[in-house]
Amino acid sequence: MAKKDDPRKIVANNKKARHDYVIEDVFEAGLVLSGTEVKALRMGRASLTDGYANIDRGEAWLENVHIPAYFQGTWNNHAPRRRRKLLLHREEILRLESKSREKGHTLIPLSLYFLDGRAKVEIALARGKKEYDKRQTLREQQDMREAQRAMRQKELLR
Repeated sequence: MAKKDDPRKIVANNKKARHDYVIEDVFEAGLVLSGTEVKALRMGRASLTDGYANIDRGEAWLENVHIPAYFQGTWNNHAPRRRRKLLLHREEILRLESKSREKGHTLIPLSLYFLDGRAKVEIALARGKKEYDKRQTLREQQDMREAQRAMRQKELLR
């Protein structure tokens, strides 16, 4: 069976992350999930908006990510906002731990997806933006859109 160009099946994206934070480094991590969590994710249900990651006693954890209860699940359904373990190499965990202890840095999830049947999360080492930085970024994006629009109009007039 031939694979497509992008083998990822994206479940959830954190759209506010790039608006609220300056992304410095990105890591891909596996997730330790229960059966009903996997089924809920395969249905495309998850929210990363309030989620964050932290390092506790040499282990990486994903917290406050909402994976709703699987509606066909029974008594052993999972808790929607439970703490989930991240699977990373020891060197990555040590690097993330040292960088995240610096002032203003945090670990946030950017996207949650399936890659070759395994649930993965893309976490970023990020630094929070100030309000004026957010306005500046929006202004730059708007200027770029206007420039692109003007270039398209010039192309159409030729």
